[in-house]
Amino acid sequence: MSFEVLACLVTLFLLAGIGTPIGYSIILAALVYLGLGGMDLALAGEKIMQGLYRSFVLLAVPLFIVAANIMNAGTISDRLLNFCVAVVGRFRGGLGHVNVVASLIFSGMSGSAVADAAGIGKIIIQMMTRDGRYGRGYAAAITAASATIGPIIPPSIPMVLYALVSQSSIGALFLAGIVPGLIMGVVLMAMNGYTNGLRL
Repeated sequence: MSFEVLACLVTLFLLAGIGTPIGYSIILAALVYLGLGGMDLALAGEKIMQGLYRSFVLLAVPLFIVAANIMNAGTISDRLLNFCVAVVGRFRGGLGHVNVVASLIFSGMSGSAVADAAGIGKIIIQMMTRDGRYGRGYAAAITAASATIGPIIPPSIPMVLYALVSQSSIGALFLAGIVPGLIMGVVLMAMNGYTNGLRL
């Protein structure tokens, strides 16, 4: 192992160990590697820009994340939950159904399971655990399970990356994800109704 690679790894683990965000740690470790290797530091920026110009598909990934952050910052998440309460909240296990339906809708906007869980997870878990209607474990479990629909229903960040690597059609992948995502939602709602039926 060369000295440059060793210095890069040490820098990365040192910065991550003291609490620096991992993205910044990777950038600074890469700059240390380029600097010690005698390469031009502007080379990293140039390569990043070339990659963006050659692949407009990758621009979809940060835009999905920005869309999810905008919805969290505004009142869109609250309005989405109110809509879901009006649609399925009256059925047995209503808030569990609300959780699943909200994840189905939100996944069509964010494309990420993490953004899905973070976007509506905190609000819906508080709604479910209020007045002791649901246990915190059950609320967290159904939130985590319904968030996995995010990468399946289009638009999906993993599908975009897979299409980029495999030269597949993004449109075909998006079409292929609709039915499995809806089936997952229906099965989760059926499980939630059955579980709440046993509790009564």
